[in-house]
Amino acid sequence: QVQLVESGGGLVQAGGSLRLSCAASGRTFSSYAMGWFRQAPGKEREAVAAISGSGGSTYYAAFVKGRFTISRDNARNTVYLQMNSLKPEDTAVYYCAADLNILVLTRGAPNYWGKGTLVTVSS
Repeated sequence: QVQLVESGGGLVQAGGSLRLSCAASGRTFSSYAMGWFRQAPGKEREAVAAISGSGGSTYYAAFVKGRFTISRDNARNTVYLQMNSLKPEDTAVYYCAADLNILVLTRGAPNYWGKGTLVTVSS
């Protein structure tokens, strides 16, 4: 069982930056691919970024490439999402997710989800 707790959300002006963190329980963190999803009001949840267990492979949605960076610290059981050049359309609840298979994760069906953290970008 993996428990995920997100933090770092908040209110930021357009063009600003935020760093989200996701702390995971368990002693096999490095076995899990980790990812970030988001859900804006009235929209479906969508994948934002993902990273393999070793950190050697990453995936980014087209709409965040060049602005967001996913990383992980396996010693701290934590995954991060550095978000730069934020836009009002980035406003959403951001969820952390984990799965043993990065393909399953990026297809939106990971085994484990956090409860989310709200990011609001003002114009």
